[in-house]
Amino acid sequence: MATDWLGSIVSINCGESLGVYQGRVSAVDQVSQTISLTRPFHNGVKCLVPEVTFRARDITELKILEIPGPGDSGRCGDLQQMETGIPGVGCQVGPSQNGTGKVLKKPISSSAPQNIPRRTDMKNQDIIISPQQQCSKSYMDRHLETLTQSKGFRRRHNSWSSSSRHPNQVTPKKSGLKNGQMKSKDDECFGDDIDEIPDTDFDFEGNLALFDKAAVFEEIETYERRSGTRSRGTPSEKPARYRHDENILESEPIVYRRIVVPQNANKEFCTDSGLVVPSVSYELHKKLLSVAEKHGLTLERRLEMTGVCASQMALSLLGGPNRLNPKNVHQRPTVALLCGPHVKGAQGISCGRHLSNHDVHVILFLPNFVKMLESITNELNLFSKTQGQQVSSVKDLPDTPVDLVINCLDCHENAFLRDQPWYKAVVDWANQNRAPVLSIDPPISEMELGIDAKWSLALGLPLPLGERAGRVYLCDIGIPQKVFQEVGINYHSPFGCKFVIPLHST
Repeated sequence: MATDWLGSIVSINCGESLGVYQGRVSAVDQVSQTISLTRPFHNGVKCLVPEVTFRARDITELKILEIPGPGDSGRCGDLQQMETGIPGVGCQVGPSQNGTGKVLKKPISSSAPQNIPRRTDMKNQDIIISPQQQCSKSYMDRHLETLTQSKGFRRRHNSWSSSSRHPNQVTPKKSGLKNGQMKSKDDECFGDDIDEIPDTDFDFEGNLALFDKAAVFEEIETYERRSGTRSRGTPSEKPARYRHDENILESEPIVYRRIVVPQNANKEFCTDSGLVVPSVSYELHKKLLSVAEKHGLTLERRLEMTGVCASQMALSLLGGPNRLNPKNVHQRPTVALLCGPHVKGAQGISCGRHLSNHDVHVILFLPNFVKMLESITNELNLFSKTQGQQVSSVKDLPDTPVDLVINCLDCHENAFLRDQPWYKAVVDWANQNRAPVLSIDPPISEMELGIDAKWSLALGLPLPLGERAGRVYLCDIGIPQKVFQEVGINYHSPFGCKFVIPLHST
């Protein structure tokens, strides 16, 4: 009879929809073709109900994990009572209309004392089966074959083991003190027996598949939109990022517009720190230099300051300390300095003198004129004392590309120079040399720029330069603050600790 196998521990696989159940066989009904398990575990988790009943058509695979000893099959009804200790309910799992299974409750009452059976110590080992067990085994095979014939599933027996202890054997518990005062606390903390753990390994992949991650996050986002709150794990705002030269805590708010001109600026620039630097017209810039010269900032001082700032920028463009050091004598850079017969050219000559003093090979181009400006003559006298080379013909300029071209050919007033043959020849040479170009104080009109510059250096305050001027830099030529105020400019220095700073178009 199939009842001879009552009390056996089996594992029933019901497919992906219902999962895997483990438990002890409590009933086998051949008429309705059902099998019931007591103290069931579902996918490695203990069920809340004491008994589960399965139909044959719901079973995909059945495994017998443990066979009860002789005379133990009739005690399976007491195992449920010893597990629950109070009246409970069982459940019958079967397919519903949607194929997910349904639960049918039935009352079960018991008041017997709890008795926890132990697992066998001979799991996954070869053992000797008694003749009575062997007979019962073949007998149960025939009945289970009849029970599962309608479904046609496979049944495998992975391990047959006999219990090394009596199922009713109870593990003794330690008493905390002689008078038993700590016994209740010990039972509360250490009362669970580890033998209740099923023999099969926990199905982590199957249990993880039950968690719908997308649905959970969608529910969280819906809750956040309705309540206006946000989760700590999914912030809705990006944290502020600071540069290495910015302070996280500010003692006072930053005033970004610290330079105000009397007229609306045609173009505005900003520094790396965010300070706005407005452009000024050529007439206002000319007036500013005239007032500064009246207060003592003479042309000679302004030329010297411009030459120092321009040479410092050029040295950085040439490679700085990586290129200009005593160990790199064989990598001496070459600079072509193109100057015209005006004050802008005198600024370029001053820059070439400082570059030559820093061991840069400077080739100065200046056309021959019968009469030169006094400022140009003074700068040429100083330049002649250096190792720099001065040429007056385009043929004497190098045929190979140089490291840098400094353009000081253009002037704000003398537009007739652009029609001279020497000017056109020098412009053609610069455009064919393929060297980067630095323009010092270029004019405003882009039509007057014969050479496209990569960088442009403005003096004091920038002019509204166009795109052909390249990236604009601003240098401090030493104009005092009260001189700016005298011409109607509210001025605060944007330079900080530097004399040359880059400007960005807003």
